[in-house]
Amino acid sequence: MSETTAPAGDLAARAGKLDAEDELAALRDRFVLDDVTYLDGNSLGALPAAVPDRVADVVRRQWGRLRIRSWDESGWWTAPERIGDRIAPLVGAAPGQIVVGDSTSVNVFKALVAAVRLAREAGGGDRDEILVDATTFPTDGYIARSAARLTGCALRQADPAEVPGALGERTAAVLLNHVDYRTGRLHDLPALTAAVHAAGAPVVWDLCHSAGALPVGLDAHGVDLAVGCTYKYLNGGPGSPAFLYVRRDLQDRFDSPLPGWNSHAEPFGMRPDYAPAPGAVRGRVGTPDILSMLALEAALEVWDGVSVEAVRAKSLALTDFFLECVAAYVPAGRVESLTPAAHSERGSQVALRCSPGLPPSAGPGGALTAEEVMRRLTERGVVGDFRHPDVLRFGFTPLYVGFADVERAARVLAEILA
Repeated sequence: MSETTAPAGDLAARAGKLDAEDELAALRDRFVLDDVTYLDGNSLGALPAAVPDRVADVVRRQWGRLRIRSWDESGWWTAPERIGDRIAPLVGAAPGQIVVGDSTSVNVFKALVAAVRLAREAGGGDRDEILVDATTFPTDGYIARSAARLTGCALRQADPAEVPGALGERTAAVLLNHVDYRTGRLHDLPALTAAVHAAGAPVVWDLCHSAGALPVGLDAHGVDLAVGCTYKYLNGGPGSPAFLYVRRDLQDRFDSPLPGWNSHAEPFGMRPDYAPAPGAVRGRVGTPDILSMLALEAALEVWDGVSVEAVRAKSLALTDFFLECVAAYVPAGRVESLTPAAHSERGSQVALRCSPGLPPSAGPGGALTAEEVMRRLTERGVVGDFRHPDVLRFGFTPLYVGFADVERAARVLAEILA
């Protein structure tokens, strides 16, 4: 970061002006918030105000009074597809291609094994290699390794920029992250999808750090399969169910490694032989987790009348302003941004690496580590998170984060590091 370039008063005044001009500012009232500057929506989104009453209704009336009747009368049975259709426009998908349920990890497993089966069914019987993003969230790597063992594939890793050169006739499937969870780098989904298709393989995209933060364009770019969580920028709550996208023309060939009674063509026929249901329903496995699923449905109402494009524009403005404030306030050499400056390569977070030359902490003889910096930020009402060994992550959810939040976070960070 550079030397100070603007006094605090000037940046605070600019923050106030930007907030006054913000067309999304009123959306903050749709959430339960306090005076904490909350910049950790890339880990857990804030609580939408409509959720508590909805969950109370689900518990007291739908479960408490209607009981088993709610599977039909309250729409429990169709919730996975109905809520999937609510998510669809946020990731650029037409209705009927997304099903909600299970965790991100389970959906990655389903999608990746099914992708290998799709490649081999299409005439690629000798395709025996799964290519996975080398910078991926660890669980994706664990799942990819297990999927490789299950399908008799070798596992290769490559940084996303190196994927086109790593593809070949043996490639059976590719698993990529849209946004790097650690650095906030946005990868080129259209170009990488095209490169994988040119090599004759399907691609699975992990959208955990992009769904609800920026346009994705699943249909427009011909993505085969995608998964994503709903508790980050979609604000579905801790452990809320993930989603699985299966492109429409692949649905009749989607062969899930986890067939369950909920994805059977006749789920109540209780037949010994499995016959998959048509459409995205094939992505279901077992009984839906109704309480968290309907909490998610209520949470998605905050998107009524909101465009992803407007959210993306504000996200870029927020992250630009944060980087400017950090450069102005934080002493030179104390932090380094790992997040790309180019808008085309930036998600909705900023990752700052703490320099090893930080000042001593109050503790006896210790250095002020990144973990300690984040702890002190939290104590002062600025909440981000820490990634080992030296990364401070700040997530910007445009639905409820304002420019004054951004200025305050940078100013408090500077005070801690000064």
